[in-house]
Amino acid sequence: MIITRTPLRITLGGGGTDLPSYYRRFGGSLIAAAINKYIFVSLNRTFTPGYLLKYSEMELVDKIDQIEHAIIREVLQAHELEPALELVSVADIPTGTGLGSSGTFTVGLLRAVYAQRREHVTSADLAEEACTIEIDVLGRAVGKQDQYIAAYGGLTCFDFEKDGTVQVSPLRLGNETMHDLEEHMLMFFTRFSRSAEGVLHDQKTRSETDDSAMLQNLHVVKRLGIESRQALEKGDTAGFAELMLEHWEYKKSRSQGMSNGDIDRWYQAAMDAGAIGGKLVGAGGGGFLLFYTRNPTELRQAMAAEGLEELRFAFDHDGSTVLART
Repeated sequence: MIITRTPLRITLGGGGTDLPSYYRRFGGSLIAAAINKYIFVSLNRTFTPGYLLKYSEMELVDKIDQIEHAIIREVLQAHELEPALELVSVADIPTGTGLGSSGTFTVGLLRAVYAQRREHVTSADLAEEACTIEIDVLGRAVGKQDQYIAAYGGLTCFDFEKDGTVQVSPLRLGNETMHDLEEHMLMFFTRFSRSAEGVLHDQKTRSETDDSAMLQNLHVVKRLGIESRQALEKGDTAGFAELMLEHWEYKKSRSQGMSNGDIDRWYQAAMDAGAIGGKLVGAGGGGFLLFYTRNPTELRQAMAAEGLEELRFAFDHDGSTVLART
């Protein structure tokens, strides 16, 4: 049996510039952080024929092309995995909450496949293969950050070149700044879950048709991501938080589905409780609100009064790993 553990993520700046519809023309740049919330994937050889798949649903099929789960089907097809196989996926956080679960799952499954075959694979190759499956093979309107941060882990900077290559470098933080972020960044579940593809498909279409408002918005978001990196590497966490506030205003203007009345109310309640800045994590419309505050207790009390549950987290520095091999 092979068991892999792959981290979910939060975007710290530049989100949206990792879509091919943008970076292939202008180049993209963002910073992301892997967190200690995970998707676990296990692969096990069985003595029964076919493919037994257990995720949020269960499938038992004889052939790979009968598999309904698109990512599983394409990964097993690409690697020609023979039947008599059991695959189980368990997640700390449900899908559709803005933490990059689809890309995380793809990376974790690929890591398990390579481990079962006892083949070495680099983080870069793992991430790029996951992107190929989701973007090129399945044609999904998603970017590259989820797959890359899941493979690499840590707090990491990604520059997406026009030719599709990705430059990866660590966010150079001192220990004091890293502990500051873990102590003062708080995340709360909005109770809304939704697929990111609808929002991202709108961004993709408008970018490809030279929608000036969309392109200008993404240009600004890229700049904010670069400025966020500079602020964090200087240890200016308050400045980073103010950039989050500016980023959220631009993110909301990108699509009508980005926010709603409830999310706007919760955001204002957080600001009234002392948050310096914050944003919705993920494509928008639901998932988690992420804030930076100097007074965590006051913010927690304000969000509890709104009925929002906190997701406490720390950073993950391992990326996708093999936990067990038996």
